[in-house]
Amino acid sequence: MKKMNALPLPQAFVSPSYPYYPWQPYQPYRFHTYYVMGYPPLYPSYYSYERFGSLHGQVIKDHGREPFVVNIDQVTKQNNTYRTALWTGEHFQVTVMSIPVGGDIGLEVHPATDQFIRIEEGQALVQMGDSKDSLDFVATAFDDYAIMIPAGKWHNLTNTGDKSLKVYVIYAPPEHPFGTIHAAKADAMASHDHLR
Repeated sequence: MKKMNALPLPQAFVSPSYPYYPWQPYQPYRFHTYYVMGYPPLYPSYYSYERFGSLHGQVIKDHGREPFVVNIDQVTKQNNTYRTALWTGEHFQVTVMSIPVGGDIGLEVHPATDQFIRIEEGQALVQMGDSKDSLDFVATAFDDYAIMIPAGKWHNLTNTGDKSLKVYVIYAPPEHPFGTIHAAKADAMASHDHLR
């Protein structure tokens, strides 16, 4: 009796785990929701942040003056403090902020610091002007909007959405001391820890 070779399975029925689970459609590993190659996971997965914590196991803190790579969108959304310095260098600083519904950053001015704010989640009313009594620049900003604030401009950001406003802020030069953490706005107002 002539022995016949087995026919190969169609591509749709071949998986990386074949022959154990031949009924699963083939997909590259990076698309497998529960596939983890180790810690930290090499590819984004269900486990990447939810199971192993923020920053792939690192706490949200100031990593300044050292080389640093971060998923800024993820960290900004995970932050629940009013302000936490994420990176403070000699020439600029990055902080992440969370503003509660109806809250604001607070009317302020930085005489020698340019400022960049990006909204990762939420919506805000942006106000700027040459004096605290004349905020003649008014705009509404949403997810993925960027706000540029020149040095010397009075400014405020008010959360007008129905969830916390999550932003990251770049100050050039740095505005707050290395390692700054303000759990709430009241802590920031009481600290007076501006560098200038």
